[in-house]
Amino acid sequence: MAGLTPLTRAWRPAVLGLAGLYFLVPLAASVVFTVDVPGRGLTFDAYTRIIGTEGFLTSLLLSLGLAAATIAVVLLLVPAAVALRLGAPRLRPVVEAVCSLPLVVPPIAFVAGIGTVLKWGPEHLSRTPLFQTFVALQNPDFPVVLVLAYAVMALPFAHRALDAGLRAVDVRTLVEAARSCGAGPVRALVTAVLPNLRGALMNAAFLTLALVLGEYTVAQLLGFRPFAVWIVNVSGSQAQMSVAVSVLSLLVTWVLLLALAGAGGRTPGARRARTAKGTP
Repeated sequence: MAGLTPLTRAWRPAVLGLAGLYFLVPLAASVVFTVDVPGRGLTFDAYTRIIGTEGFLTSLLLSLGLAAATIAVVLLLVPAAVALRLGAPRLRPVVEAVCSLPLVVPPIAFVAGIGTVLKWGPEHLSRTPLFQTFVALQNPDFPVVLVLAYAVMALPFAHRALDAGLRAVDVRTLVEAARSCGAGPVRALVTAVLPNLRGALMNAAFLTLALVLGEYTVAQLLGFRPFAVWIVNVSGSQAQMSVAVSVLSLLVTWVLLLALAGAGGRTPGARRARTAKGTP
């Protein structure tokens, strides 16, 4: 704050306050609508009934499982990004353009293509071992096809986050130093590169989690029922409970994102420093 002008110091709290009101006032109005029942006063029945509603826990656990699997698939970009930066840096613009393609493909067109492939496979591969693969991809208990679709949709955001992290560190020097100490390629990646990409990894996981928990179009059109689809289906029957479900889903997403951010906020060096000072 020392280098800021008096005008900037005055405007910054005002802008932040207006932004806070813009987000918090609708949220507060939604909470009041769910707990203030005319003639009954304050009641939390709308929230207590959510847990007992059919499909709530199943859809929530499905979305969390899909998010975890999608994050694991997306983070497979890390070895590819490191290898690209070390072995073929000239191809980086091409890879960046390819990774950005999901941004220009409408979700409707994307899911229409997925549906066409899923219909074509069983019809033409019914007598081959791949038939069971297509069946397993569409298992309603855990639709792997959604994981693949979400990984493609999260690709632009994850690539940007990882690329920014790789640009902030000297990957070549880190790998050469690890190799000079006798580490193999995998160990050099795990022990030298990944600790310096912790923030980028958390950002990629953060964006992927937010995308999966809020995605509706692909899951609905493919006939699956994760948490976002369940919320929309419930909203048509009871207005007050549907708003309560939306508020609860927003809070769940915030808690998960804050937990993820907290897990990535403590670096090993910071923990060692705190341990040396005698603090946990």
